Amino acid sequence: MVALPAAVLWDLDGTLVDTEPSWNAAQHRLVASYGGTWSEEHALQVVGSDLLDSAHYIKAVGGIPLEPEQIVRRLVDEMLSVMHAEITWRPGARELLAEVRAMHVPCALVTMSYRVLADAVVAALPAGTFATTVTGDEVHHGKPHPEPYLTAARSLGVDPEHCVVIEDSVTGSTSGAAAGATVLAIPNAVAVPAATRIVVRSTLVGMSPADLGDLVGRARGTVHDAH
Repeated sequence: MVALPAAVLWDLDGTLVDTEPSWNAAQHRLVASYGGTWSEEHALQVVGSDLLDSAHYIKAVGGIPLEPEQIVRRLVDEMLSVMHAEITWRPGARELLAEVRAMHVPCALVTMSYRVLADAVVAALPAGTFATTVTGDEVHHGKPHPEPYLTAARSLGVDPEHCVVIEDSVTGSTSGAAAGATVLAIPNAVAVPAATRIVVRSTLVGMSPADLGDLVGRARGTVHDAH
């Protein structure tokens, strides 16, 4: 009998789809359009963050004469155009997602991107891939607060301690661990240190649903290596 997680809760940007370079480029163009300077170091500061929090940072760094809500709207509109043109999947992510669903393990998409962007990705996947979707414009507290992942688990009717969160950032991994889930971090744009409830791997390629179940079992002390 293969032990499987109760659910798999997926981050979007940088984890399921390779959008971080596009976000960085959009931020750069926006700041430059107002005569400011945006660097790779600045971009890394907002990876995985709530979009309004990111907008406050962009406004301060770039000296942009827009309200944070206006900054978010500009960035979301540009990213929507990118996603409508082409979606680039992270290595192994789409394959693992399909395998998890084939095993009838429910999945949730938990992202700080807004509903319109999440829907664009969901539309590119087979119907029913995600049982629920939690987006940044629909929660009171964004990552690293646990609310997004707690909301997803509650919507699926599962205990977060029996779930795997798949993330690529420190912000998102902190959110998942704070919710009580086992986090599988696949670093992309930023390094993610291993910590309590946070397991770091280099890629999702070759990862199986049983591997995810093993991570949960080890975190809960129900899996022991044979001697």
